Amino acid sequence: MINFRKVWRSFGFARQGIVDLFRYENNAKVHLLIAVLVLVAGFWLEMSRVEWAIILTQVGLVWAAEAFNTAIEKICDFVSPGLHPQIKAIKDLSSGAVLILAVTAVLVGLLILGSKLLAIFNG
Repeated sequence: MINFRKVWRSFGFARQGIVDLFRYENNAKVHLLIAVLVLVAGFWLEMSRVEWAIILTQVGLVWAAEAFNTAIEKICDFVSPGLHPQIKAIKDLSSGAVLILAVTAVLVGLLILGSKLLAIFNG
């Protein structure tokens, strides 16, 4: 039997994690600002449903990667508060994963939004 009270509490914990991500993590705030700009551009350029699905997937992936990166960094700092070469490597890899997704999201955004902007400016 599903304990719906536990499920509801889990959603509360997850919501708090999302709030904390955007409240305390500078890079998450940058990703949020860019996402808002992309969403406004998407409405203005009248993206199709498929284009919306692709853009929203990219936004979600970048935010999720940022959340995982933040969690990994916090665990590393807890386990090893001082400087350690392995901890540095772990943090660098985690940050690199976010960068890979962010660059991919930019490229996808340029493909979708850029082509629409070119069509507008070329008449």
